[in-house]
Amino acid sequence: MSYWQTTRFRIDLSRPRVMGIVNVTPDSFSDGGAHADERSALRHAEQLLRQGADILDIGGESTRPGAPPVPLEEELRRVLPVVREAVKWGVPLSVDTYKPEVMRQVLALGADIVNDVQALRAAGALDAVAEHPSCGICLMHMRGDPTSMQSQTQYDDVAAEVADFLAGRVQALSWRGVARERMVLDPGIGFGKTVEQNFQLLREQPRLLALGLPLLVGWSRKSSIGAVTGKPVTERGPGSLAAALAAALLGARVLRVHDVAATVDALKVWQAAGLPAVADGHNHAH
Repeated sequence: MSYWQTTRFRIDLSRPRVMGIVNVTPDSFSDGGAHADERSALRHAEQLLRQGADILDIGGESTRPGAPPVPLEEELRRVLPVVREAVKWGVPLSVDTYKPEVMRQVLALGADIVNDVQALRAAGALDAVAEHPSCGICLMHMRGDPTSMQSQTQYDDVAAEVADFLAGRVQALSWRGVARERMVLDPGIGFGKTVEQNFQLLREQPRLLALGLPLLVGWSRKSSIGAVTGKPVTERGPGSLAAALAAALLGARVLRVHDVAATVDALKVWQAAGLPAVADGHNHAH
C-alpha cells in the first residue's frame, strides 16, 4: 500500500514523507519549550512547512523518558488553539496524543491523523478513532509509560516482539472496522528500548514491513543518537539525519523529524541518485 488515508488527504507514500514536529510543551526534551505558547508554535509550524514538511505533528505532552503526565485540561489548552488555526492551512495535520478526549476534540476540529504512542490502548481511544470515518492513525510500540518504560527493556528478539505487538493492534482496529489504509506503524525508537535494541530495530526494519503497512519512524535527536555520537541534544542533527536516511533506505515511508530542511535536502539527494528502497513491501503497488 503506497498511500495513507487520512481525514482530508490521501497521502502518497511512493516516496518518503517528512513529518515536522511541533511541540507545544514547556518541557520538550529537544527544544526546551521554545514553542510552548500558541503564537510561537504556529510560527514554528509555518517555518517547517516553508522548509518542506509534508505533515505537521502537534503535541501537547512530552513523552521523553521520565516525563510526568499532563492533565487533560492542560493538554487541550495547549493543543486546541494550534490545531484550530493550522487546520486552515490545507496540509495534513497530525496530533500526538494518547488521550481519547483530545483525539475526539482535535478530530472534531478537522485534524487528519492521530499519532498515539500507546497505540490506542487507553480506555476509549480505540472508540474515538473507530467512530471517525477516515482519520489516519499511527500505532506505536511502547512498553509501560514514559515514567517507567526505560526499566522495561528485556526482549528475546526485539523486532519479533515489536512486530507481534503492532500486528495485535492492527487486528484490534480491523475488528472495529478501521480500514488498513488508515494505519501506519511506528516501532517506537527509544520507548522502552536500549540503544542496541533501537539500532537492531533499524537494521531489521524489513521484518516490520512484512506486516504490510507503511512504517513511520522517529529517530530525531533521541538519546540513542547521543549515545553513538557523544553529542548533546542540540548537536544531534547530523546523527539524526543519518538515521532518517538509513530508515528511508530500509523502507520507512514517514520520517518524524525536528530538522525538516536538512531532511528534505538529504532525501532530494538520495532520490536524485535513484536509490531503491531496500526490502520495501510497498513498491509492488506500482
